Amino acid sequence: MKTKYYNLTSEQTLEKLTSQATGLTEAQVKERQAQYGPNVLEAKKHTTLLQKFIAQFKDLMIVILMVAALVAMFAGEVSDALIIFLVVILNAVFGVFQEAKAENAIDALQEMTTPYSRVRRNGKILQVKSDELVPGDIVLLEAGDIVPADMRLLSANSLKVEEAALTGESVPVDKDAAVMTETEPPLGEQHNLCFMNTSVTYGTAEAVVFATGMNTQVGHIATMLDEVDNSVTPLQKNITHLSKVLTVLILVIAVVIFVFGVVTGRESVLDMLLTAISLAVAAIPEGLPAIVTITLALGTQAMAKRHALVRKLPAVETLGTTEIIASDKTGTLTQNKMTVEQLYTPQTDLVQASAFEISPESKLTQIMILANDSQETPDGLVGDPTETALIQYYLDRGLDIKQVQKAFPRVDSIPFDSERKMMSALVENNGQTYLMTKGAVDEILRQATQIEENGEIRPLTKADKEKILKVNHDLALEALRVLGFAYKPLTDTTKEKTAKNYENELIFVGLIGMIDPERPEVKDAVAEAKSAGIRPLMITGDHKDTARAIALRLGIITPEDTAGVITGRELDAMSDEELKQNVDRYSVYARVAPEHKVRIVKAWQAHGKIVAMTGDGVNDAPALKTADIGVGMGITGTEVSKNASDIVLADDNFATIILAVREGRKVFANIQKAIQYLLSANLGEVLTLFMMTMLNWSIFAPVQILWINLVTDTFPAIALGVEKGEKNIMQQKPRGSKSNFLSNGVGSSIIYQGLLEGLLTLGVYWIALNYPFHHTSAQIHADALTMAYATLGVLQLFHAFNSKSIHGTIFRKETFNNKYFNLAVISSAILLAMTIFVPAFNQTFHVTTLALQQWLIVLGAGVLMVLIVEVVKFFQRRFIYQDER
Repeated sequence: MKTKYYNLTSEQTLEKLTSQATGLTEAQVKERQAQYGPNVLEAKKHTTLLQKFIAQFKDLMIVILMVAALVAMFAGEVSDALIIFLVVILNAVFGVFQEAKAENAIDALQEMTTPYSRVRRNGKILQVKSDELVPGDIVLLEAGDIVPADMRLLSANSLKVEEAALTGESVPVDKDAAVMTETEPPLGEQHNLCFMNTSVTYGTAEAVVFATGMNTQVGHIATMLDEVDNSVTPLQKNITHLSKVLTVLILVIAVVIFVFGVVTGRESVLDMLLTAISLAVAAIPEGLPAIVTITLALGTQAMAKRHALVRKLPAVETLGTTEIIASDKTGTLTQNKMTVEQLYTPQTDLVQASAFEISPESKLTQIMILANDSQETPDGLVGDPTETALIQYYLDRGLDIKQVQKAFPRVDSIPFDSERKMMSALVENNGQTYLMTKGAVDEILRQATQIEENGEIRPLTKADKEKILKVNHDLALEALRVLGFAYKPLTDTTKEKTAKNYENELIFVGLIGMIDPERPEVKDAVAEAKSAGIRPLMITGDHKDTARAIALRLGIITPEDTAGVITGRELDAMSDEELKQNVDRYSVYARVAPEHKVRIVKAWQAHGKIVAMTGDGVNDAPALKTADIGVGMGITGTEVSKNASDIVLADDNFATIILAVREGRKVFANIQKAIQYLLSANLGEVLTLFMMTMLNWSIFAPVQILWINLVTDTFPAIALGVEKGEKNIMQQKPRGSKSNFLSNGVGSSIIYQGLLEGLLTLGVYWIALNYPFHHTSAQIHADALTMAYATLGVLQLFHAFNSKSIHGTIFRKETFNNKYFNLAVISSAILLAMTIFVPAFNQTFHVTTLALQQWLIVLGAGVLMVLIVEVVKFFQRRFIYQDER
């Protein structure tokens, strides 16, 4: 059973760890280093580059292409085989590169550990390497230190620890050595424990190590990262599905033709094998993996210009399917810096910070600056975020804090204490000593007896207190962190400088409400996400009230949404099945731990939802990796979160996610267009070859099929990948996990358009045989095959324009707005024509020179292809897809 050190006293903790206040002996250290090992984070053994490279060839489509390449090579079609091999190798190399980058998450965790720590061993204070720490070691902490292991505090003096990367808490938390009576406190409320890789921002402490390496909270996260399986993206699912469909198609048709030819005795076994190979070449879209990769790569470039850096190519397309965006609050939805928002004084009541009149003569101003330990440095203000916010508020108004500090030099101070929740500074002015105090409002009021209003001091009444406490309560409901301010002139400064002696009979002057404010652009981004059918969630380590207030400000929840917020503790009381059943009730998750985030993501995924998770801390990494798409923050994000992400936002701008979603939707639509074009073309080729074989006609040579595949198929298909997005793309609902490249009528379009291509090609062949231009049988058949070859190529070039919109008409001005597409079609037409018009190529491609009348028949088939598809699209728009114009 895991020891709950927060429930043990300091003495019990030392006894449990067999340690003492003077530290471990050298013998104990060596014994424990042998038992527990080094204080480092471990990871699964990385696969070698060769293993990664081999793993790339497990994909079904790649296997199909490899088999086709080998068969083509044995059949003497070396050029076919080389081109297929080249595509496969390039895809494998790129996959290895992406996978190698993805293994950096655990490495980044290791790099975060502090190199040295101050410890007490054998009664002496030593500096040792942090990886040499063992359970039982006594560690000394001070401001600026990175906590090197998980520890139980033995003593603490005004200790504050920044835990945002681990718990999501937006401000440093107060720590003390007092025993906790609560049995299962959340991680962010374990005030007598310090955790590995958090940072000390204020005060000093002594603590005893109780967990090192992989046994720490960060080690637990590292284990979770290792155990998370990389989810299969919708793109990968769709490509796998297509691969299976194509496999069945190829095998069935090839076997049928091979058996048919052998049984009927039409050709020898070898000839029929070559025919089957030709069919395989026609049926396999050799360029499909390359087209998908190139389209995704072009999408990454477009997203990079919008500050979204893609680490894994399939993530581009996955973004387009996103239905849930689960966002960390601190630093992602908010600015991760405390800001003064509202001020209250007896004479002004509650005033917005921007409208409050502040001056160096104001007592409130003087206390803000003087009861403050922040320091100005060349790199900006350094200190507790709450205190730096007070100074920054003054500086933002163009005022000089040094003016106040020189007029009231500090002579002493009474540090902050988590029990009394106040701090005070003793300052002098013209021979008079003043006590300047700030702290929790209720504690300030407990020690105040007077109030300053309009420059006059009068007794503090019960009505005054009730009004002040009501303002404090109202601000707290808005998630503001509230501080009270008071002072008093001192008549006797000879007493010992303690809170008991000085912090009493104070004069209350006002209070200030601060918050980690939302990013200004996020509210609009949330609204756009909702209009796009995407549900935004907030997941944070902050308190429930703070989370609710920020969520209301951003529009994530509405004031009427009473059941929209849940805490980590309430999550713990739910089973995974209960969470799955109720997950759609909640939009805000407060006080959550790393494992909670993973459970939330998995609960949505159990409903078949595509989940994007944003975050910047170590605590976000497991959820980022579990989600269908992880989005890290480039500026404030830890290396751990960035390396666990699929996409990193270079500007930490939540609105950039929505821009990336738009780009992802466009990429999917473009890949869908390319696939529709490519597969309908290949189906046309297969049907043509199949019927030619069945009708005992001459069939295309493998070089002719390859040339059509590479020239008239691939170039326009790649160009379709850079089509501009539809205007209403962000008003459409997310496609979701059940959608694939054949959805929305694409599958049926592939079938009827492929059949149409095949029938038109066969029709031209039949016309050429029955209405010949030449007279000899050999010339007639040569012309017929050449016209069929030219028709197949021309049909695909005309059909490329049909494919610019799944259901929309091509008779509009946008049809020619893609210069790359226009260039691709023209280039393909020239390369196709060269094989016929240039005599030197005639023999290589088994073609003859055609007369003008024959070319008119070929071009007429191309025009007919466009017209028939346009008629079908018209009826589709009119009766089936009425929302698409």
